[in-house]
Amino acid sequence: MSTSALFLALQALGISAATAAAYAAYLLFVLPLTSPLRLLPGPRFKGLFSHDHMKWLLHGERSASIGEQLIAAHGRNFRIQGLGPWDDRLFTLDPVAVSHIMNRPQDYHKPWQSRRLISSLIGDGLLSSEGQQHKMQRRVLNPTFSVQNLRALAPVLLAKAEELRDKWLAIVTSDTAPEKIDPNHWFGRATFDIIGLAGFDYDFGAIQNESNEVYLAYRDMFEVAINGGQSYRSIAGIYFPILDKLLPDHRTRVVAKSRKIIDELGARMITEKKAAIAAGGSAVGKDLLTLLLKSQIAKSTPSDQQISEEDMVNQINTFLFAGSDTTALAMTWILYHLTQTSECQHRLREELSGVQIPEDPQELFQELDQLRYLDNVVREGLRLVSPVHSTLRVANNDDDIPVSEPIKLRNGRVVRSVRIRKGQIVHIPMEGFNLDRNIWGSDAWSFNPDRWDQVPESTNVLPGIYAKTMTFSMGPRACIGLRLSLMEIKIFLFILLTRFEFRDSDTVYKSNVVLTRPYVRGKPGLGSQCPMRIVPLPGRNS
Repeated sequence: MSTSALFLALQALGISAATAAAYAAYLLFVLPLTSPLRLLPGPRFKGLFSHDHMKWLLHGERSASIGEQLIAAHGRNFRIQGLGPWDDRLFTLDPVAVSHIMNRPQDYHKPWQSRRLISSLIGDGLLSSEGQQHKMQRRVLNPTFSVQNLRALAPVLLAKAEELRDKWLAIVTSDTAPEKIDPNHWFGRATFDIIGLAGFDYDFGAIQNESNEVYLAYRDMFEVAINGGQSYRSIAGIYFPILDKLLPDHRTRVVAKSRKIIDELGARMITEKKAAIAAGGSAVGKDLLTLLLKSQIAKSTPSDQQISEEDMVNQINTFLFAGSDTTALAMTWILYHLTQTSECQHRLREELSGVQIPEDPQELFQELDQLRYLDNVVREGLRLVSPVHSTLRVANNDDDIPVSEPIKLRNGRVVRSVRIRKGQIVHIPMEGFNLDRNIWGSDAWSFNPDRWDQVPESTNVLPGIYAKTMTFSMGPRACIGLRLSLMEIKIFLFILLTRFEFRDSDTVYKSNVVLTRPYVRGKPGLGSQCPMRIVPLPGRNS
């Protein structure tokens, strides 16, 4: 190498080193020292790259008690450290602050890291889109969840609940009956079938056949995402997506293979449904896919609001995830709490036993929806364990966030709003609002359906869209499938509790792994499960 070439190489190396050093200094000193959150009260930082704050506040079992301790020490709005000292975050359990943030989706998006992770699994659907794209998608999807459409789904929900009942009955009365059954596994299969029928007029048959290719692809994809989603390699893949192409690991290979299977099915369903619409045949219905296609071909739909076929496939993937896993977990946790409180289970069964299945299944949900104790049990189960533990928002612009009480800063100054800088993240704990003992009372961490007969007035400040809880979020991005999920839960509880008694569940704990999942204490290696004894009862609906 010539002297000049060596000099140029050393010069380039020096410039690169200087740039890296300058950027490191910016991260470690400039950002922390200029952060508008730096004077907020909050727990001490334990190290340069300590993730203790995030571990505490996302811990499935301890986050409620830790959050309560931090509120007592620092108030409802305080600073935490994210990935490093450059990552000041606002943690808020303040209803006023959260309402301000969640009702302004144009000013507060999901962080790009979250959206990239979601889109890597299920595409750019309703869960990961923002701005005009999200508005357009929601506008097209809303009719799917109209009262009229949901009433028409009652026969589907009833049929799948009865199919699951019959499947369980065959298992527990066989000569090789297991001692316990994991309802979470079976609820996942049942809700997957329901979403297939409600969303695309397609029966996956997962209750009867677990080896369905699409169901297995979906299950495998989320198993590797759950098990490896917090590894350093997975996190690096979010920040540097090219790694997944250049150096694919087991997780990226499984996700790619599963996405290919699911996307191919989506494309095939679109082709078949298009043909049915063109022919005007009986296959044309009011399922999600039909409505998406009709919106695409409608002459009244502006070209900039038409949804592409790629977007349709992404919505299919989104619907499968958001509509099956969350509801399955909600039903699992409700059953678990009923095994822990036999008196509650008995009272609910007595109430449900007075219901007769009407000739028109569409009338069933209306009748179930009027049952007071059933409604109390469902509300309490969804309050106590929210499938979504928390959510994040990032400020798109500098902002002053209003708060419910004045905040005393570390320099002694008192402020009535929190100043946040563009790019800073807000951590919003759904579970924290649902389990706040200052709001719900001293028994907020216990399963008590009777609390809903006289809800504390202090809950009136809570901003959630369902039963004053944050389980289904709030604002323009609140859960679009709320009503469908409640229908599924109530119909399944009706069919199953009038035919079985649920006893002796294993001791499980909550783990925040994408969603709030049950794990058997001492056996995390077995994966998420909630085994319990399922005992047949003499039943009229068998």
